[in-house]
Amino acid sequence: MRNRLAVFPVTAVLLLLSLAASTYAHHGFVSWFDMSRSVTVKGTVTSFDWTNPHAYIYLDVKDDKGAIVKWSAELGAIAMLTRAGWKRDTLKPGDELTMTGNPAKDGKPVMHLDKIVLANGQELATAL
Repeated sequence: MRNRLAVFPVTAVLLLLSLAASTYAHHGFVSWFDMSRSVTVKGTVTSFDWTNPHAYIYLDVKDDKGAIVKWSAELGAIAMLTRAGWKRDTLKPGDELTMTGNPAKDGKPVMHLDKIVLANGQELATAL
């Protein structure tokens, strides 16, 4: 009987530990992005994905030689963006904007977005 009583607490602890590990892995921005550096790019929106768990902005950016570099920026969760005033149609293909964020550690043109400024100077909140 005593062994049966010990099974429940052990199972509960193992379940909680497995959930904590998956939460940490999902939100491990530090492993993907260089949080000690910041990069700013200016370009034209090609796509805005309003998806969970994170929204994404895709941007065509001209480099210093005039070649197009396709950048992407990861934003927060849809619920967080909605609270900050975002909507599915906040950004549209063709919109000009400037993005600032933490670049990918591997050098790819990807960032974790910190700041976004539209062509008219309006800054959009990326978090509350």
